[in-house]
Amino acid sequence: MIKFTVVTCTYNAEKELQRTLDSVQRQTYCNIEHIIMDGGSRDRTLQLVKAYQHRNAVGESSHEIVVISEPDKGLYDAMNKGIRMATGDVVGILNSDDFFTGKDVLAQVVRAFETDDRLAAVYGDVHFVHPDKLDKCVRYYSSKVFKRKLMRFGFMPAHPSFYLRRKYFGKFGCYKTDYRIAADFEFLLRVIYKGNISIKYLPIDMVTMRMGGVSTSGVVSHKWIMKEHLRAFRENGIYTN
Repeated sequence: MIKFTVVTCTYNAEKELQRTLDSVQRQTYCNIEHIIMDGGSRDRTLQLVKAYQHRNAVGESSHEIVVISEPDKGLYDAMNKGIRMATGDVVGILNSDDFFTGKDVLAQVVRAFETDDRLAAVYGDVHFVHPDKLDKCVRYYSSKVFKRKLMRFGFMPAHPSFYLRRKYFGKFGCYKTDYRIAADFEFLLRVIYKGNISIKYLPIDMVTMRMGGVSTSGVVSHKWIMKEHLRAFRENGIYTN
């Protein structure tokens, strides 16, 4: 039975985290390890996580929650710590202000992996919502049109929907922590385009994302993204115009 590891990085996330935790707990697929990498929160984040751990201990859920709270060097460093701790066969990232759109997301992901032993990764769609109106879609990001060759022009599948067999982190490495905003693009470029792994698109809305994150914060973030995309191409020896 395939085991999933979902990594969530937190820092003072008590206002949004409950929705994230609930969405993992409600997954119909039962073999899930949820790793919370906390950067030393000073609010009630850890108390909230421990309450969910207690609920699981008394049998309210079969999902495992592992929490580590310690200083880190930023989001990508925290992601890497969680990935290195992972014991699941398949690993994905779920941000602390995002949540699974439906209860059967991971069940559909596991069916894809079970039907093809050679499959390295799957990805799907995500949609963005206003932080105060979680039921209203602001933008839908479909990965349907993604093709490997389009990465040379800056296109990528929706990173929050990306689930990769854990062994490939050992082969290709993790996220580069000296990127400010686009380490996810560099990682996918290194693994999907340069590494040429076997991938599959799932036509489902996998994750609901709140607007306002570092990658959706306007002109400044777009300038940084473009700058770091160019760096990623250069470091991986990939030509782009």
